[in-house]
Amino acid sequence: MGVVAGVDTSTQSCTVSLHDAATGALLGTGRAPHPVTSPPVSEQHPDAWRAALLEAFAAACGSVGLAATDVDAISVGGQAHGLVMLDEADRVLRPAKLWNDTTSAEQAARLVESLGVEGWVRAVGSVPTAAFTITKLAWVADHEPQHLDHLAHVLLPHDYLTHLLTGRYVTDRSEASGTGYYAAHEDRWLLEHLETMVGPADWGPRLPTVLGPSEPAGPATGSLARELGLRPDCVVGPGGGDQHVGTLGIGLQPGDVLYSLGTSGVVMTPSSAPVFDLSGWVDGVADAAGGWLPLVCTLNATKVTDAFARLLGVDHAELSRLALAAPVRADRAVLVAYLDGERTPERPHARGLLGGLRSDLTREEFALAAFEGVVLGLVRGQRAIDAAGVPTDGVTVVTGGGARSAAYRQVLADATGRPVETRAVDEAVARGAAIQASAVLGGAAVADVREEWLPGRTSVTEPRDGVPDEVLERYLGLASTSQRSDDTVSRHGG
Repeated sequence: MGVVAGVDTSTQSCTVSLHDAATGALLGTGRAPHPVTSPPVSEQHPDAWRAALLEAFAAACGSVGLAATDVDAISVGGQAHGLVMLDEADRVLRPAKLWNDTTSAEQAARLVESLGVEGWVRAVGSVPTAAFTITKLAWVADHEPQHLDHLAHVLLPHDYLTHLLTGRYVTDRSEASGTGYYAAHEDRWLLEHLETMVGPADWGPRLPTVLGPSEPAGPATGSLARELGLRPDCVVGPGGGDQHVGTLGIGLQPGDVLYSLGTSGVVMTPSSAPVFDLSGWVDGVADAAGGWLPLVCTLNATKVTDAFARLLGVDHAELSRLALAAPVRADRAVLVAYLDGERTPERPHARGLLGGLRSDLTREEFALAAFEGVVLGLVRGQRAIDAAGVPTDGVTVVTGGGARSAAYRQVLADATGRPVETRAVDEAVARGAAIQASAVLGGAAVADVREEWLPGRTSVTEPRDGVPDEVLERYLGLASTSQRSDDTVSRHGG
């Protein structure tokens, strides 16, 4: 029996899952935490990722009685956009700025203005926000330029761990397409973007090689591979961005729509052709199977319901029960859930707004507003994907920690008017990385292994009466108010 390992190095933790390379059967899992961060400054030292992977890998092997030498292939899926800066000796120059670090909002605005929304969409398929790597590099140029003098390699979080496993500087199309300086439709780095928007330098040698979906990154001969105890002939996959690799683990097909409810919220669908949304809402990034993954990402998802559960003094199960018990009336309270600013729409200084309050507001309605505030922002994102001409007529799937909540599933079904299903996948990103590892090990196409490992359906939630137009209109009105508030704070330097 061949064994493959999938790694999910996320914002909050590292998860490792071990699978039968042929059948995809889950053999064992392990997890270790990452340091807690809180925007607007959200940074972690890459040493923490290394330590967490060592702990999680040992736990996964120990849970099923396997040795590290039993693993034949490994691949890493990771939080996208984060900036890792190394010098010539591979020393980390500063803690990595993560995707949800919004301190580069000023640089993002400047970059968008320099090229225009349409110019950015046509160049890279997306409009940079503070999440994008290029804005973080621009922030370093503005605030810590001394690091650029010693910069030898620019990597993303999953690239860094892949480098420690193999000794190579590589990335994949899915992650590269979210940097702001890679044109996936042309398969090339846009060195001119870095020259003009970060600073003049010999950028080419500083950037990793972009690998194909099932192209091996190399054998496991790096320092971290030795620490893990992997065999030198263990194959390392190219890895990918967490959402991109997660769609592999879910088994998403073109036309299917996936709502991912974690720290952030994402709505996405695979596409066989590149997507250029000139409104700037949809990120037209590459996927991890050789195609494309148009998506809309919001900054606030399950942490919103975490906050409301804390305010009500209840656990998540009770918050879900309260929301499902709320009277479904058209004049109910509505939340715009921009608690920590927002990414889509780009409102880094915004805060949440709760509107439609009445003197007879109940705990149940308060709870429902929390779930709806998260979901309506993502449904608005799906409408942008639809408007970009991407087919979304397949099934609707929900994943992530929020998918375990009956309230999230029901509110999503109501808001979309479509059945919502969950699938037999506990750790989508780690499983997707394992699918990639299996493909690389066997010399197969990632898409073919995705089909062979297709998970079963575990639940279907049917829609009720839907969300009244009045609720949607009030939500959009509050979102506009939040935009004006964000603009005011931005002008006054808040």
